[in-house]
Amino acid sequence: MTLDDLRRILRECAGFDEGLADDAAALDAAFEDLGYDSLALMESAARIQKEFGVVIPDDEITEVETPRALLGLVNGSLTAAA
Repeated sequence: MTLDDLRRILRECAGFDEGLADDAAALDAAFEDLGYDSLALMESAARIQKEFGVVIPDDEITEVETPRALLGLVNGSLTAAA
């Protein structure tokens, strides 16, 4: 999963994407600081499961704090499944 995939999913699930800008610094910013709440992340996790086949339990998605951490979690699962 790429950063562009994550931006698209967050935009579709949260309705906006101003927080996750094109700069690399946004990768390490807290989702809360970027304007994404736990509901948006849970909806994003459901979309990630649908599109990529990666299941992220609710307790794990609420603990993921940054876009980089979420990308690492998803891509780590994809690598393990390959």
